[in-house]
Amino acid sequence: MLKAAGVAAGAAGLATTPAAPSRAAGGAFAHPGLLHTRTDLARMAAKVKAGASPYTTGYAKLTANRHAQSGWTANPQAVVYRGAGSPQNYATLYNDVHAAYQNALRYHVGGDSAHADTAVAVLNAWSAKLTQVAGSADRFLAAGLYGYQLANAAELVRDHADFDLARCQEMLSKVFAPLSDDFLRHHNNAVVTNYWTNWDLCAMACVLATGIFCDDKAQVARAVEYFKHGDGLGSIGHAIPVVYDDGLGEWLEAGRDQGHALLGVGLMGTFCEMAWNQGIDLYGHDDSRFLKGAEYVAKWSLGGQVPYTANTRRKGAIGGWSGTETASAAAAVDPAMTRPIWAMIANHYTRRRGLPATYLTRIAARSAPEGGGGDYGPNSGGYDQLGFGTLAFTRDRTPALSPSPALSPSPSPASAGGDLAATGSGDMVGWAAAAGVTTLAGGLLLLRRRNRVRGGGIDEAPSPQ
Repeated sequence: MLKAAGVAAGAAGLATTPAAPSRAAGGAFAHPGLLHTRTDLARMAAKVKAGASPYTTGYAKLTANRHAQSGWTANPQAVVYRGAGSPQNYATLYNDVHAAYQNALRYHVGGDSAHADTAVAVLNAWSAKLTQVAGSADRFLAAGLYGYQLANAAELVRDHADFDLARCQEMLSKVFAPLSDDFLRHHNNAVVTNYWTNWDLCAMACVLATGIFCDDKAQVARAVEYFKHGDGLGSIGHAIPVVYDDGLGEWLEAGRDQGHALLGVGLMGTFCEMAWNQGIDLYGHDDSRFLKGAEYVAKWSLGGQVPYTANTRRKGAIGGWSGTETASAAAAVDPAMTRPIWAMIANHYTRRRGLPATYLTRIAARSAPEGGGGDYGPNSGGYDQLGFGTLAFTRDRTPALSPSPALSPSPSPASAGGDLAATGSGDMVGWAAAAGVTTLAGGLLLLRRRNRVRGGGIDEAPSPQ
């Protein structure tokens, strides 16, 4: 039966065929289509209006945040500096970016146009004034982090009558994206392994987000290709260099410290989610390698023991100084440390894909309800993620196995082969083909999921919230 369904023996795991993205009128990509689609925003609004948990507690975190209040006044700068030796003022930018995002999200969920007006005013103020991101090597962090965040805030109000879309696109494409793109190409003229995983990942997130926001197909293609095959430590095979027999994938930066490992996992999840909403399945790439890495970091952050294979990386400048650094064990952790990164990842794997993810489920439940910038301390690390995942990414369980079914022109598994619980063995061939199952293990997973449905539940894992 599996052979007839086109399921070939080979690599283990579930391979899916990405759905084709829906094309916006006159554009290359679906809008809104970064972290949140139109369907996502409608779900949040409907669930909050209905008083459904945990959406209401997630929304309460948003409305309580000082950045989410209408009337926030922007403080734009012509040049933003980050890094030692410069007149650092980048906190002004990240506070304003989070105010724009939170007000825009609050508008979509609560409906008060004053919040949309505030988000637009903040974004217009910055696009009218900002000309440069500068400083030490940390300027690349500023460009990457705040570039992807600006694009996400702007995506939520891109249709607002007062929003200057063209000017915002120009700011992102001339001030932020070139720095991030240059970092991925040249790594600040250092050897490619000089910078840890999160440096690449924030640059990758900026290139992808600004590419989608500006409808730049070539830019998006570069970001996706780098995720799969890039030379730096942010590409998935370098970020997760070892997969162990128990299914956990070592996160390279666990050998550095917990905070940066959490940052990296959050950024990779953000990258995968933005790609997914354009029909590109990176969550499932390389036998769902990111799931294995995220589970590893979740278990480790919960205080569990994880293996670590010693890793030596080269450091230094091209044609200049050089050296090496070896990480030989996973660093110590503080189980109380948390960041708003888990709801998005846990909901994708357990609810969209129906896969078990024990440690993601536990840590997402412990971290809920997730807040955003301003809820995790005053320093820049507390603003590295946009957050509010309990509100934004909690979703109902679905048998979908490909990106954004609503954006896909292909028939759904249900329409192709009938309800999964009612599907007989004769219909499984068509269902597997429609679901994009292309490996033996994928077919077996499909059968296991079918049997679980017949036994009373498509997902054995508990809710992440």
